[in-house]
Amino acid sequence: MIIRARVVVTMDGPPIDNGAVVILGDRIVDVGTFPEISGKHSREEVFDLGEQVLLPGLINAHCHLDYTCLRGKIPRQKSFTDWIRAINAEKENLSVENYVASINDGFSEAQRFGTTTIANLTAFSELVSRIEPPIRTCWFAELIDVRNPSRAREILDSAVDQLISQKHWGLAPHAPFTASANLYRLCEEIAKRENILLTTHLAESREEMSMFRDASGTLYDFVKEIGRDMSDCDGTTPVNCFLGKGGSPNRLQPPVRLGPIEGNRRYLVTHLNELSENDFSFLRTSADNFSIVHCPRSHEYFGHSPFQLEKLRGLGFNICLGTDSLASNEDLSLFAEMRAFQQEFSGVSPEEILKMVTVNPARALGRENALGQIRTNFLADLIALPLIRSASSIDEILAFDGLVGWSMIGGRIRPNQAKFSKPLSFSQK
Repeated sequence: MIIRARVVVTMDGPPIDNGAVVILGDRIVDVGTFPEISGKHSREEVFDLGEQVLLPGLINAHCHLDYTCLRGKIPRQKSFTDWIRAINAEKENLSVENYVASINDGFSEAQRFGTTTIANLTAFSELVSRIEPPIRTCWFAELIDVRNPSRAREILDSAVDQLISQKHWGLAPHAPFTASANLYRLCEEIAKRENILLTTHLAESREEMSMFRDASGTLYDFVKEIGRDMSDCDGTTPVNCFLGKGGSPNRLQPPVRLGPIEGNRRYLVTHLNELSENDFSFLRTSADNFSIVHCPRSHEYFGHSPFQLEKLRGLGFNICLGTDSLASNEDLSLFAEMRAFQQEFSGVSPEEILKMVTVNPARALGRENALGQIRTNFLADLIALPLIRSASSIDEILAFDGLVGWSMIGGRIRPNQAKFSKPLSFSQK
């Protein structure tokens, strides 16, 4: 099949005016101008998208679809800890069926907004077998043992048993303030054995910084109340604590000592909002192993400190965008995240921003040779948007505000979720 579009944005070079892509099975086998492609593949049927721009499907690097049903349920709170209390109260009213429906609704919404791959954290690994995602999914088991760290092994083994049959999966020890040192270490062992991905929340809020650095604040009081061992809150920072490089020399068990990460066993570190100057020195040696996920609209919802984009990029980190959950966001649109990011960082080129939802997260997920670009031998995950003005304007893609009317995943056209501005045609050359 040949797919023709007014413009093809490959993310592997300049946009191609009057471009075309050849699909065989689930793969892209050729890319170029329509006259070139139709001449070389004259026996192929042509699917003409008309005045559309064709681009790689978007990749959401961080999401919690468990909480799709909490959209609009939690107003902005005075503190991050108050938000934790509020979401915990809402979760008490949710049943297993509520969570299944929530996850399914989240997948459908993400697809309608042009997402074709998602990194989804779930606190309910046992429900994964009941879900049939319409898009590519890397499932991460979100793991918390703050109330009972003696059960770390039991919690982890249960999650692994539920996810190990999935094609793409990983582990997500939640954060240094909710996951024990032992849980992080056990996750590292599994990651090495199974060659899987890891992700964690880190340095998300001012209260997390106060907890570790000052042994005080609302988050400190909250987790202490529920039984957390607070001995690692001794003048360090969340980053130093996570890397096992800071704090008192008498501290026996920093949450994790990473050391070299082998092969594709990488960390997706989400947030990194609250950083000290010393943190950047410690992070310098981690750039090859970590990708960082920024969630612009969730970041604004909580009123976190400014995201230190330039310093992190200067250290060589791979920066991606995610939506976080609908407990702190309006919808699952990565186009909206790109616009929010552009407003926050006007000096970053539209091309670089688009990479944060295509090329960069593909690399973060270890799929840089299969996803995020329109290239020969890559998976045929594509979306199309109405083209209004310039054939080469990535700005126009970032400005798109609506549902994506056409998408393809693995060479299969998905059901339309919105109407095209002009009809399509399917013809035999």
